[in-house]
Amino acid sequence: MTRVAAIDCGTNSVRLLVADVDPATGELVDLDRRMTIVRLGQGVDRTGRLAPEALERTFAACREYAAIIKEHGAERLRFVATSATRDASNRDDFVRGVLDILGVEPEVVSGDQEAALSFTGATAELTGRDDLAKPYLVVDIGGGSTEFVVGDDQVRAARSVDIGCVRMTERHLVRDGAVTDPPAPDQIAAMRADIESALDLAEKTVPLREARTLVGLAGSVTTISAIAQNLPEYDSAAIHHSRISYDRVREITDSLLTSTHAEREAIPSLHPGRVDVIAAGALVLLSIMERTGAEEVVVSEHDILDGIAFMAAGPVRGGP
Repeated sequence: MTRVAAIDCGTNSVRLLVADVDPATGELVDLDRRMTIVRLGQGVDRTGRLAPEALERTFAACREYAAIIKEHGAERLRFVATSATRDASNRDDFVRGVLDILGVEPEVVSGDQEAALSFTGATAELTGRDDLAKPYLVVDIGGGSTEFVVGDDQVRAARSVDIGCVRMTERHLVRDGAVTDPPAPDQIAAMRADIESALDLAEKTVPLREARTLVGLAGSVTTISAIAQNLPEYDSAAIHHSRISYDRVREITDSLLTSTHAEREAIPSLHPGRVDVIAAGALVLLSIMERTGAEEVVVSEHDILDGIAFMAAGPVRGGP
């Protein structure tokens, strides 16, 4: 086993995993797993730049994570940055800041690499399960983008498209500088059309309808699972490998799209940093299920972060 630290810096959150990993067997033992909402992608879709305040929030989280990594004595560290950083004209400021704090340069991965890492993290422990038919469609709904990967034990096809929950919220649900609560019908229709166009694009590369099992990753999907189960607080153990029916996803999405900020804020399992963006994330998931005909989604707490940990320990199975 190799003790590694993995950091996934996305559009909405930065996450840390310290774990003991055996890449040959797919075994991964958590030592510390945590998330901080930093909204690094604040305004990137509109300005093309990382905002100074977003950078500082991210660097503050990195300083906290540096202390945790040192405390656990991790032998290797990999830092992967995704959608917001790919899109930013001033990403060099981000790279320098991370290098100064953590001593490693962030790897700004392509959408296809991000998809493959997500697939590895999500499916490593699903192999051999008789109740989940292959091929899998792994869907990682992030803040800036959504990754689609179809595969069995290896990746067959992957595509990243720009329909993350933050991007969709900022693009369609903001008027006069604030998120509309609840969204107007024309805003929802425009967002839906944008999502459908992105699914058309993804389907040119990835055979979405051939998958037998839909596996959903990241905060929007795990939060919907928490809501579906009426959890009194976010419970990773209850969420991991839970299954949500299409009807329940549709019910939750309809509720979120017609609720106010205060009503969403009152949901006990909903992280404060997701209150404004969860409705968009839910609509992305619902649209994917409608497109693929999936009757349910299997929710995984293991995702790109676990894939990065495997990459840090050794070759990524089925990786890019």
